[in-house]
Amino acid sequence: MGLLNIIRRMHLRQKLSIREIARLTGVSRNTVTKHLAANTIEPKFATRTDKARLILLPRSWRAG
Repeated sequence: MGLLNIIRRMHLRQKLSIREIARLTGVSRNTVTKHLAANTIEPKFATRTDKARLILLPRSWRAG
């Protein structure tokens, strides 16, 4: 989970102050305030839908 989601959850659900969030996460109060004021969502990266396939070589092709 990204830092932005953690900060937002602490502030909205747990009702922690900005100072307390900064102390728990180890970032400055300015950074916490900036993340809360941004109203942006954490970017989601594309995940691969098809599974990588392992190609098995015939025994005669393998070094051995």
